[in-house]
Amino acid sequence: MSLQVRIWLGLAALSGLIAVGFGAFGVHGVSDPQVKELLSIAVEYQLIHALAVFACFSLYRAGAPVAGIAAWLFLIGALLFSGSIYGLALTPAHWFWPATPIGGLCFLAGWAVLAWAAFAGTKSA
Repeated sequence: MSLQVRIWLGLAALSGLIAVGFGAFGVHGVSDPQVKELLSIAVEYQLIHALAVFACFSLYRAGAPVAGIAAWLFLIGALLFSGSIYGLALTPAHWFWPATPIGGLCFLAGWAVLAWAAFAGTKSA
């Protein structure tokens, strides 16, 4: 397995780990309902996109190298989208908010690239 693939799979696993940690914190360590809701949204999107990176790996292994671009878009999207929401939920600083829609756009672009990779087929097909 190439170093690049190992890096994005490792980052996907860490993303899942972080999401589960924030999810547990949101359920057990937070009393404010608004903060709980923000954490829930961030965790949901982060977990979904951590799994999406593993789906990218499947297409990548099947011979669709462009799926690697989708993996990076999902990872960057999770960092920006979920990370900014964690920041908004847990700190008084609100300078994080511009990263949220940029992260969402990365998610959308990642899904578009993943669909393209799937529909275009593999380099051996």
